[in-house]
Amino acid sequence: MRILSKRQLKELVLYSPQHIARLEKAGQFPKRVNLGPNWVGWVEDEVLDWLKERMERRERT
Repeated sequence: MRILSKRQLKELVLYSPQHIARLEKAGQFPKRVNLGPNWVGWVEDEVLDWLKERMERRERT
């Protein structure tokens, strides 16, 4: 399992940190993992699955 930093997440998902936070709050994006008092990350496989789902949705339309 690999954890993505904010910087690595931004390279994969071209959304602003604020938009990602809104999606997380709405349950539409994988939740962050609290790694320490000032450090969060995202599980890479969950983010890749989220991206794959959007790509599959695109192909169906």
